[in-house]
Amino acid sequence: MDLRPLRHFLAVADTLHFGRAAQRLGMTQPPLSQSILALERELGAPLFTRSKRNVALTAFGRQWLEHVRPAVEAVSALPDIARRLRDGSAGQIGLSFVSTADYSLLPALVRDYAARFPEVEVALTEATSDVQIADLIDGVNDAGILIAPDGALPDALAYMPLLREPLVVAVPDGWVADDQAQGDPWLDRPLILFPRRVAPAFHDLVSGYLAGRGQPLLIRQEAIQMQTIISLVSAGMGIALVPASLRNLARTGVRYLDLQDAPILETGLAWRRDDDGATLAGLLGVARAMA
Repeated sequence: MDLRPLRHFLAVADTLHFGRAAQRLGMTQPPLSQSILALERELGAPLFTRSKRNVALTAFGRQWLEHVRPAVEAVSALPDIARRLRDGSAGQIGLSFVSTADYSLLPALVRDYAARFPEVEVALTEATSDVQIADLIDGVNDAGILIAPDGALPDALAYMPLLREPLVVAVPDGWVADDQAQGDPWLDRPLILFPRRVAPAFHDLVSGYLAGRGQPLLIRQEAIQMQTIISLVSAGMGIALVPASLRNLARTGVRYLDLQDAPILETGLAWRRDDDGATLAGLLGVARAMA
């Protein structure tokens, strides 16, 4: 259906006067009257009753008006919607993240992005680095906060480092004297760690650090969520080497202690090289400002 007759119908419905409606539309009255007559013939029912003194909507016209107005308004909004989608100020973006980022990068990145692009819907998914890499390649998400593997990422992905932070050791509180600040004496205790298959870079960073200190890798329990690892530490099952930002996870029964010559963990943002989406470009701009 042509949009122009619908606009003509709305003008007459609003003014209930063909002359004033024609003036509003910037046209003469005879073409407007012909347009309404043609629309009524197309619909098979009259929209207005006409007399020498007044114009009124028919019952059919009043009911149809309820459908026409939002439809025309929606079509009229399409150019502005297209502009906002084109410049990245509207739409949606899928962002995945490793559990460690929940206590460091993620809150600030999401807050800053939402402040700049409040009309963009951000869909968040927590996932390990290996799952994120596969999902990015498959187009499941647009970007991911991950711990990059020691080797290069797949060629299809680009990467931006965002945060480098030392590891600290999380120790059950009951094991630690009140005045103890260094965690090195606890490195010979059983360890709670990510499985290597889901976080090879993190696993290798921890195992390499312990090997360099002459400590065996005594893994008591594996877990894929950082919150679970800290919970197991609080239960006294062992220690865990975690990013320093995990101090923001204040868990009863856990102490975070510094390490000498602590290994450094890098977390960054990955995305598909060929993704030219405007919302992704906006996210990368915010991430670069943070980095």
